[in-house]
Amino acid sequence: MEGLLERDASHQIAALNARRVSSVELLKAALAHHEQTHARLNAVVAVDLDRALDRARAIDDLRNRGEAVGLLAGLPMTVKDTLDVVGMPASSGLAALRRRQAQDASAVANAKAAGAVIWGKTNTPVMAGDWQTFNALYGTTNNPWDVARTPGGSSGGAAAALAARVTALEIGSDIGGSLRIPASFCGVFSHKPTWGLVDQHGHVPPSPGSWSVRDLNVIGPLARTARDLRLLLAVIEDGPLAPKAPAGELKGARIALWLDEPSFGLDPQVRAVLESFAAELVDAGAEVTPIASPAHMPTLMAAYQTLLGGIIGEDMPDAMVRNMTRLRGWARWSMNRGAAPTSMAAMTLAYTATHREWLAADAVRNRLRHEIAGVFEGFDAILAPTAPVTAFPHDHRPFARRRLLQSDGAVLPYASMLNWISLATALHLPATAIPAGLSESGLPVGAQLIGPLSSDARLLALAQAIEENVSGFIPPPLTPQDTGSSASRA
Repeated sequence: MEGLLERDASHQIAALNARRVSSVELLKAALAHHEQTHARLNAVVAVDLDRALDRARAIDDLRNRGEAVGLLAGLPMTVKDTLDVVGMPASSGLAALRRRQAQDASAVANAKAAGAVIWGKTNTPVMAGDWQTFNALYGTTNNPWDVARTPGGSSGGAAAALAARVTALEIGSDIGGSLRIPASFCGVFSHKPTWGLVDQHGHVPPSPGSWSVRDLNVIGPLARTARDLRLLLAVIEDGPLAPKAPAGELKGARIALWLDEPSFGLDPQVRAVLESFAAELVDAGAEVTPIASPAHMPTLMAAYQTLLGGIIGEDMPDAMVRNMTRLRGWARWSMNRGAAPTSMAAMTLAYTATHREWLAADAVRNRLRHEIAGVFEGFDAILAPTAPVTAFPHDHRPFARRRLLQSDGAVLPYASMLNWISLATALHLPATAIPAGLSESGLPVGAQLIGPLSSDARLLALAQAIEENVSGFIPPPLTPQDTGSSASRA
């Protein structure tokens, strides 16, 4: 049974359909592995065992009677704790939200309708607002490759659970790299869909029960294989995407390699992995062409900051927003005198953006999206870094005191985590995060394939071709704790 947990979701579903294993057996195996790894990782932080067992038994009965079952029928899986699940409402790391009564988020309801057995919730930073995963309610989640390091955020618990083979599928979200960065840090796959492809209702933030459709934010899948990304996305988007399709053709695929942007930092070890990865793609028959930045990134970052800041500002306490509003004059003065785009002055203006300022940023976004369409006339996808560094050590100091340390000793602002993910997010483009290899220090490095609007199916087919011909998921080494039996259930 342990060997089955090592396989991807598609393989586990095939075993269920062939009745080589029951849903109850597979669920109990996943729970046992969670118990073995929980003390070390703290990835799955809430469990609804009774409800999950009842559902697994019901699906086993349907299958044994020969009745039709859904695409995910009987598959145990977990969900990021920013999505409401009946019996496990989204806490988003806040105790005050944990005891609510909630209906299933739209994406969760679709997964359940397809037969998924959702048994646990994975950890997230408070209100999904960090590239690390920790909170006062559930504590810190560790990276399976090195427990002294973060698994990323905000879907950090999701990526850690996947890499540790505690779950085979996960539903996460992304507004500032929250699907792609944890995938990169833990060595798994994720897909940031075209904005609007998956219904956001039931995601917290915004406030529980809100029908706000947030700009930039998306709900998307994480998995250990590209074919599993397609399967889950087809389920949760409840639309025209086929759940299964052959891999794309890697030979002749036109890929733009984007590794250089004067205003962005990139760790030499990350660059080396991505250059080697690009060379492997060439050896496999792809046409890889280095390009300069596909858009003027300082302009894009300024617009993205305003668009994102307005969303984050909505979740801030009213008193804090009022205080920041009073500082707008100082902030404009500071920016005119050369304050950095990541400075407190820039953040103040973004968090308190007026509707007129938002409209101006939206106009910039639309212009750049029109311009980048020309890039995609010559390429199937853009291959770019996901993060400027590999997974970094836990750092729970205030944001203003955090820094990113490159392997060559160079120091980057913490907000540099927004840089490489900004193109796809700000322009609403789809992006598939794929494992590219291990750094010299032995940590996963991820790449992202960025495509034009609504090219999700083509990106996933290309990702599957890359996985089958070049590289895919590499499991982190197991520790004695992972093979023991003495960890407690969350």
